[in-house]
Amino acid sequence: MNVEPLAIGVCSWSLQVKSIPELKGFLDRLGIDVVQIACGDPHHASWDEGDRMPEVARTAGFRMVGTMLGFPGEDYTTPQTIQKTGGFGDPATRPERLERFRWALDRTVALGLTDIMLHAGFLPEPDDPERKPFLETLAKVSDLAQAKGITVAFETGQETAELLRRTLDDLRCPNLKVNFDPANMILYDKGDPIKAVEILAPDIRSVHVKDAIRTKVPGTWGDEVPLGQGEVNIRLWVQTLIKVGYRGPLLIEREVGTQEQRLADIAHGIRYLRECLA
Repeated sequence: MNVEPLAIGVCSWSLQVKSIPELKGFLDRLGIDVVQIACGDPHHASWDEGDRMPEVARTAGFRMVGTMLGFPGEDYTTPQTIQKTGGFGDPATRPERLERFRWALDRTVALGLTDIMLHAGFLPEPDDPERKPFLETLAKVSDLAQAKGITVAFETGQETAELLRRTLDDLRCPNLKVNFDPANMILYDKGDPIKAVEILAPDIRSVHVKDAIRTKVPGTWGDEVPLGQGEVNIRLWVQTLIKVGYRGPLLIEREVGTQEQRLADIAHGIRYLRECLA
């Protein structure tokens, strides 16, 4: 990652852009140049440039710190639908998703990057018979990425920090890390994001800066809100990241609202983070 410590950036898909010039225009408006960029395919955060996207992005004048991969068929309508359809959770979709992952590794290399982020899916508990084949799939993910010199960061939130810690320890794959999203822990109701930083500290490779309010109705989503207006305690979360030695980029993610509303919320988030770091 060729950025200064704790550089403030944004996730490209949060801006709902379809082309590299459009992304560059929004970054210029925001006054930042650091971005985690969606791999882009016909199913998720696609790019008008198609196969030419990597060469166009490399010369666009912004700094990329990693890619993001989503899978066809992932359904975030409810926590229950994403549990069934997310990541590598469904054995029936694992072969095709491993193929999509291979494609994303090649795109990451073409972009000149060494990091890719994705949701692994809901991790089975240690006593679940599905755990062994699931972890074998994640080990395969590690092997495929290792062959390309890529680090894979699994996004937090669909399991407790304790279960993710146990899973990484069981896998013992040096190139499997964590993309820490504190709001996801609130949205999925999976624990305290501040304590989770301490638990996952050695393996936090990148972060999504997002805020949320926990649901009052079990089994339903909480609400994503602008930075500083939710239950994460973003200021303390940033301080805790710094305390445990994190020096990577702070990548703002916003996944609700119109494009202009997202842009306004991200601009607010940039100002808020600068205050937190001051």
